[in-house]
Amino acid sequence: MTGTLTQEQVQRTHDRRRRPVGPHYKRVALTNTTMGSLMATIDASIVLIAFPAIFKGIGINPLAPGEASYFLWLLLGYMVVTATLLVTFGRISDMFGRVRLYNLGFLIFAVGSTLLFLTPSTGNTGALELIIFRLIQGIGSGFLLSNSAAILTDAFPVDQRGRALGINQIA
Repeated sequence: MTGTLTQEQVQRTHDRRRRPVGPHYKRVALTNTTMGSLMATIDASIVLIAFPAIFKGIGINPLAPGEASYFLWLLLGYMVVTATLLVTFGRISDMFGRVRLYNLGFLIFAVGSTLLFLTPSTGNTGALELIIFRLIQGIGSGFLLSNSAAILTDAFPVDQRGRALGINQIA
């Protein structure tokens, strides 16, 4: 052996250095990122089912001419914020730590969900509060979706990444 490393050896060493230590980390990373992705993805459209109850609860007719925008913002605002922030949050996470910002995304998403649950107002004020809290959820969702694949790429060796990413994307 000449003392020089092959490209494959360098890659394996680099992969080992980036991967967190611990025998159960891969399973925890896969479970958490899959649940986070599932939660963020389902939340984009699950509100459709709840719209009749939501609008009845705040006393607004979403089909009335002046109030249709509430319906659209509640539905699409979440998706627009999430899609807009994916690339930005991915880059920020590369700089400041993927797991740290993934956890921050969970916190933001949970805060947004809790605020949605606790919205006391009715009428136009209630609708605006719901829209703002859905946008907060979208920010959290942006962190979750932008970091899931990157965390799995760090956690799994090259020969197991395809399976892990496939399981994650099924959700």
